[in-house]
Amino acid sequence: MGDGWPLVWGATSDEVTAGYPCDEVFAAPKFEAHRAISVAAPRAHVFRWLCQLKAAPYSYDLLNNLGRPSPRTLTPGLEQLKLGQRFITVFALISYVVDEHVTIRVGWLGRLMFGELAISYVVHDEGPGGSRLAVKLTLPRKRHLGLLRQWVLAWLDLFMMRRQLLNLRDLAERSR
Repeated sequence: MGDGWPLVWGATSDEVTAGYPCDEVFAAPKFEAHRAISVAAPRAHVFRWLCQLKAAPYSYDLLNNLGRPSPRTLTPGLEQLKLGQRFITVFALISYVVDEHVTIRVGWLGRLMFGELAISYVVHDEGPGGSRLAVKLTLPRKRHLGLLRQWVLAWLDLFMMRRQLLNLRDLAERSR
C-alpha cells in the first residue's frame, strides 16, 4: 500500500515515526495508519474538543451518528474522563493524559464490525497559539485479514477520519 494515501494523510514523517500510546496495545507486526492536521487553537482547547468524541463521532453524521448532528458547542462535563468510558459509540477509553492524548480501543460491538483496533489522538503545540492533532490507528496484522481487507479499512478510515479531523479543527478554531 505504500507510505502515502490511504495510510498517511496530513502527517509529517516525524509524526509517522513517533511513538504513540496505542503502540503498546498490540504486539508486532501491526497495521498502522496516520492522520494529522494543524489547528489554530491552543492545545488545551483542541484536547477539550477531543473529549467531545464521547458524545458524537464528528465525521459524517448521516453515516455514523444515525443522522443526529454532532454538537457544535462544547458540552459541559465531557472533559471529565474515566478509563472505560465510551467514545465514538463503539470504542472505550483505555489511556489518556489531559491536554496530551486520548487513546481508545474498539469494544465488543466494534470488534464484530472492524476486528481489533486501537486509536491514539495526540495533541501537541505548534507555533504560538496553535497546535497539531496527530492520530494513529493500529491493529494486529493477521494473515487471515488479507491485504484486501486492510486496504479497504485504510480507505474507509481515511474517508471518515479526514472529515472528523476537519470538523474538530473548524470547531476548535471557531470557538477558541
